[in-house]
Amino acid sequence: MKKLFLFISIILFTFACGDDDPITEVFPNEDSFSRAEMLEFWADEIIIPAYTNYISDLDILKESSTAFFTDPSEPNFNTFRDSYILAYTSWQQVSMFEIGKAEEIGLRNFTNIYPTNVDLIESNINNQNFDLALPSNFVAQGFPALDYLLFGKGDDDEVIVQALTSANVTTYVEALIDRLNDLSTEVLDDWNGGFRDEFVSNDGSSATASTDKLVNDFLFYYERFLRAAKVGIPAGVFSGNTEPDRVEGLFSDIYSKLFFEAGFSSAQDFFNGISFIDGREGVSLKQYLEEIQLTNNSDFDIAASINDNWQSAELVLIDINANFRNQVLEDNAEMLALYDELQKAVVSLKVDMLQALNIQVDFVDADGD
Repeated sequence: MKKLFLFISIILFTFACGDDDPITEVFPNEDSFSRAEMLEFWADEIIIPAYTNYISDLDILKESSTAFFTDPSEPNFNTFRDSYILAYTSWQQVSMFEIGKAEEIGLRNFTNIYPTNVDLIESNINNQNFDLALPSNFVAQGFPALDYLLFGKGDDDEVIVQALTSANVTTYVEALIDRLNDLSTEVLDDWNGGFRDEFVSNDGSSATASTDKLVNDFLFYYERFLRAAKVGIPAGVFSGNTEPDRVEGLFSDIYSKLFFEAGFSSAQDFFNGISFIDGREGVSLKQYLEEIQLTNNSDFDIAASINDNWQSAELVLIDINANFRNQVLEDNAEMLALYDELQKAVVSLKVDMLQALNIQVDFVDADGD
């Protein structure tokens, strides 16, 4: 869980860098960059449009589920599944923005905790006495639960369709979709209802300022949910043993790479300031680092280093199976290579970038990096 251990992070940060750290000498924190303009771009060109798109895709999921439950034909079933994949992919584009209302309600915990708990899902279905607001049900809802119900509740499509159309299962599926929609709408309404202006105006340089908080949220997502959960844990980086059944999208089988690519691309776009609306490049962490480099007349290009690391990861990704589970089982060395390339960027992001921007880490990650 993400926690604020400022005194710990300061100690760890100081220990890791030391008094003679060359980054500090190269970048003595001379900073005239407009954080307000960057925050405005993040809010208006990336975060709010991405949430708007996500909710639109959830609406499509809701409509397709209604059509299927009204007429459980094969075409309607295929459309239902397709809309689930679409919405799950769109979720990857907002998952990193765990700030404001999303942080307050724990949006990610209710949306995408995997592996899902099949036994708990079946118990909830059978008893029909479930409360999806309870933390104990994190592992029985969201997209991973839908993944099981739409792709794993039977040996073939005919069996799955028959299971879905039983009254208890239908009720549960509808409850899962409604909850996804309700929570995400609550977050977007908050952004449009005043949090956007609060977020942009909080443009200072402190642990509670918007830039510091969102950069930490971005790093936490990159380390814990992109690098570790999607790649490192299934590949056995932390346990010493491969765990192929802990991939994202386990039951839908061939979409784990798609979900990773969507999250990875979104992380890169956030760093580089790529508008979700039209793809244009705007005010960004990349520009921020480039301005600091120019101001300090340094040859050390942190932004280029980060993007080079990511380009190397993309080259490894080309040859990886669309089904991460099969990749782990058949040739885990490729998954480990992908993890290694993602990990290289962590040093540039968490040490070099944060020192240059004078931002302290506000979370403790216990995976040993």
